[in-house]
Amino acid sequence: MEKEHIMSNMELQQWIEQVSLEHFGVPFRHRAFFNSRLRSTGGRYALRSHDIEINPRQLREHGREEVEGIIKHELCHYHLHIAGRGYRHRDADFKQLLAKVGGSRYCQALPDSTKRTLPVRYKLTCLSCGMEYRRKRRMDASRYRCGRCTGELRLIELKVE
Repeated sequence: MEKEHIMSNMELQQWIEQVSLEHFGVPFRHRAFFNSRLRSTGGRYALRSHDIEINPRQLREHGREEVEGIIKHELCHYHLHIAGRGYRHRDADFKQLLAKVGGSRYCQALPDSTKRTLPVRYKLTCLSCGMEYRRKRRMDASRYRCGRCTGELRLIELKVE
């Protein structure tokens, strides 16, 4: 898959306006822009402002075809909400319109390059059966019991390098 050139917000706005007219027959009259803070979704429709936000990583990683499916999905929310019809994922109106225009129900997963995992820093040990629980965050061991035997737990801090 070739990498897609980075598109400006103005180009995205024009693209969404074009898709809206071609596939829905109704103009898109609000703002559309890229939002790089979106992590777990391809796009978002804002109910109050009626703006559409698109994750730019979807364009970089999966290309125009995938993003067009996301745009159609968000435009389904937009047009149904404006019309006062069922705009939620579970609504029949939404499902029917999404199928009619060929939008994507789900977006493709992005490689998780930004995920930051903490190392295991604490160990809880059961004083009765010896069961060990590893934790990344400190916790108050006196508030919990062993899941195996309900014995008392002791917190041990591990050396992390």
